[in-house]
Amino acid sequence: MTEVLLTEVVLRDGFQDEPITVPSHEKVRLARGLVDAGVRSLEVGSFVSARRVPQMADTGEVLRTLLDAPAVLHTLVFTERGARQAIEAGARSVRLVVSASDGHSAANAGVPTDAALDRLAACAALLTEAGVAIEASVATAFVCPFDGDTDPDRTADVAARLGRLGARVVHLADTIGAARPGQLRATVAAVRDELPDVPLGLHLHNTYGRAAANAWEGLSLGIRRFDSALGGLGGCPFAPGASGNVATDDLVDFFHREGIATGIDVDKLAALRDQVGLAVGHRLDSALSAIPAVPAALH
Repeated sequence: MTEVLLTEVVLRDGFQDEPITVPSHEKVRLARGLVDAGVRSLEVGSFVSARRVPQMADTGEVLRTLLDAPAVLHTLVFTERGARQAIEAGARSVRLVVSASDGHSAANAGVPTDAALDRLAACAALLTEAGVAIEASVATAFVCPFDGDTDPDRTADVAARLGRLGARVVHLADTIGAARPGQLRATVAAVRDELPDVPLGLHLHNTYGRAAANAWEGLSLGIRRFDSALGGLGGCPFAPGASGNVATDDLVDFFHREGIATGIDVDKLAALRDQVGLAVGHRLDSALSAIPAVPAALH
């Protein structure tokens, strides 16, 4: 049976774009529930400016509280300061993040892509010395809200540089949910030409309703790592037009019905989705959240 690894990103990507700040104890309670439901990989926050992203100001506290959880805990890092904060908080796995497009890099990181990559080199050196595992995410890997379609060779070049920094996995992000399956196929091929031995993951948003199609395309290309957010929550505060992530509940349901194992308990996931809705105070975007109950014939 085919098996995939889902990284739940609701605590970071899901909550970072909300107008309210979810309390730390609610994040921890939700995280422990997700691990109990079978989630083996969890993104708990990002070490970024609390002024620019106040929803992530408690990342260190949340991470330290969850270090005993039987799951891989990821935090995002953009700068050397963030890397030091992650190390001080006890991080064991960090994702370095850079945008493939200069337009989004300037909005998200304050500098063009090349400068952001140079900055990440210092981060990688610190993390490696501290024994922290490094993964990487390439934002706007397919489409940028400022620069338009991202050339596959551009994404491949950025991914290759991240690989040279020691990234053991590289995730390609459809930051504004505008990628098409054919575009995804071309970009994955270009990245694999540069990084044939590094596993790839997909971080998909569902702005145009293509996330499931792109996930299926990714599966056909041999990708077995996917990011998702419970209830379809999420978005990037520095990417105009970005909407929620592919919903964990929808993706797990989809995969299970196709005979693909995730190790996640769908009933426990549904109960946790309700907690997410209460935490943010509005309806969620996942398809399953709008269905009162799954018909018995579909169980």
